[in-house]
Amino acid sequence: MSHNNTKSKYWRYRVLMETVISLIIFFISINSGYALDWKNLHEEADRKSVEEAVRIQREYPDSSENLYVLGLCYLDKHMDKKANLVFKDLAAREPGLVEARWGLAECLRRAHKLDESERMLKKIIREQPSFSPAYISLAYIKYTKMKFNDSVRLAYKVIKQGKKNVDLTNYTRAYLMLAGAKGMIAHYGGPLSKAINGTFVFSKLKKAQRFSPQYAGVLFGMGSFYLLAPKFAGGNIHKAEDYLKKAIAADPLFSDAYARLSQVYQQKRDGKKAKFYLEKALRIDSGSELALDIKSGRCKFICVTK
Repeated sequence: MSHNNTKSKYWRYRVLMETVISLIIFFISINSGYALDWKNLHEEADRKSVEEAVRIQREYPDSSENLYVLGLCYLDKHMDKKANLVFKDLAAREPGLVEARWGLAECLRRAHKLDESERMLKKIIREQPSFSPAYISLAYIKYTKMKFNDSVRLAYKVIKQGKKNVDLTNYTRAYLMLAGAKGMIAHYGGPLSKAINGTFVFSKLKKAQRFSPQYAGVLFGMGSFYLLAPKFAGGNIHKAEDYLKKAIAADPLFSDAYARLSQVYQQKRDGKKAKFYLEKALRIDSGSELALDIKSGRCKFICVTK
């Protein structure tokens, strides 16, 4: 009898301790910020309009998930100041939340505050190595800073995570970044680099196109390829114009698409249109590195010849 009582007390004690430990873990997770199901939330945001996201967030104002989706929808429509306010709100609600911190870092990147954004993104990646959006944002920064090998490395990290573990848009962006950075490496490299890296570009663009054929980034990537590639490697000014116009139709505030389209008309010797589209790019984003590069004639990101 006493043996049974001892055994019963042991099991009650064990259940009590497990409950206490579970509560401790729960409160720690609350204080440190819990992780959202970011992959599904990114894909949900891709299906929503800003108006729908605003309505749902107002109906359920206590939902961090709905607030995050709203921030993503604002980013998608280049409403970066509103997105920044949303991510600040989310960060205040959930201190330490990786998704909120990434949103703030992405807003900084879009505001061309690259160094500050880079520091935040590197910290996020150290803390949560599986968070793909941080790799993509950092890859864009490295590309802008002309550290193209770093862009390639970061893009590969996302691709190696596997399509089932990354939202479709960021997985597509990884292939676009890979193609773009390899193209720049080929441009600045010697004959061997041009042969190896240059032939690599189109196959990765086609892969991105299979994933998201109507995505503005894919249309921009294809248009840029046809604009910048030499004729013997597939360059085609008419296809470039067509793809870049489609990119603008898909995303009317895509400043880089206007900048590259201005180069199309420069090559076609239509100075009036070239000037119009370059000025349009800078009206949308006065800090656009690509548009400013074209305007200055520095040609870091490749100019075209007539």
